[in-house]
Amino acid sequence: MPAVPSGAQFEIRHGKQRATVVEVGAAIREYVDNERPVLDPFPSDAMCDGAHGTPLIPWANRLADGRYRFDGHEYQVPLTEPEKQNAIHGLARWRNWQPIRQGPCTVVMGTRLHPSPGYPFTLDLEIDYTLSAAGLTVEISATNMGTGPCPYACGQHPYMSPGAGLIDQCTLQLAAETRILSDPVRQLPTGLEAVAGTAFDFRTPRPIGEQQVDFAFTDLSRDQDNLAWARLGCPDGRSVALWVDATFSVLELYTGDTLAPHRRRRGLGTEPMTGPPNGLQSGVGLIRLESGQRHTSRWGVRLD
Repeated sequence: MPAVPSGAQFEIRHGKQRATVVEVGAAIREYVDNERPVLDPFPSDAMCDGAHGTPLIPWANRLADGRYRFDGHEYQVPLTEPEKQNAIHGLARWRNWQPIRQGPCTVVMGTRLHPSPGYPFTLDLEIDYTLSAAGLTVEISATNMGTGPCPYACGQHPYMSPGAGLIDQCTLQLAAETRILSDPVRQLPTGLEAVAGTAFDFRTPRPIGEQQVDFAFTDLSRDQDNLAWARLGCPDGRSVALWVDATFSVLELYTGDTLAPHRRRRGLGTEPMTGPPNGLQSGVGLIRLESGQRHTSRWGVRLD
């Protein structure tokens, strides 16, 4: 029997909710509520495309030239976006992860990121996926198992689903005050812009239409629980609501226009990140993990 490209499939359920997490990259391949997609899936018989549902560790988004400096040492990681001379989305996307704990509503995936020439540090990684009445909750944890400090950042790459059809028929609300500008070729940060009065002001819900978006947003407004929210209002009258905790200072929005034609604009990439693009090089938002230190970030999503 041919191997499944994304490896073993781990299904969890709660009531009418169902989610599938996969071995390769510990990605969440699908999440549905009463068979209505909450997150845009990728097929079980295909490789993950566009980083659908994938944790991004130990950096999220792009790293210019694959280079960074930490504690006086220069490091070079492989270029995984060679056409733009970038390394993108970390080192864990194509690794095999294993279930550490599993129950009807929960699966915890784990792997050890061993030292490599460009990242000579050791991380124990865990991703906890749990379904409950509150929807899907995801907890990303990393523990520095080395003898010295290491640089760290994380993110994840879910796509909120409009249900049937395209995101063009949806409204979007994201209470973010600032857009991180990027150059159009390499998509690396070039500055900041207040969203007020621009085409990227989604602080109150408005139609997405044909607008193309592939930018990070920051200065997120937060509720009484210190959570920031993005909401996709859909043609079927439902909405998909995604939240991030205080460790995530950035949300990237991506309308999927560079995916394969049949996959474009089928979901809105809504990517929690602990820091901005190129943070491993710039140091902005970078987390310094001391030996034995553990860092945990949480985000979640539900159908309203």
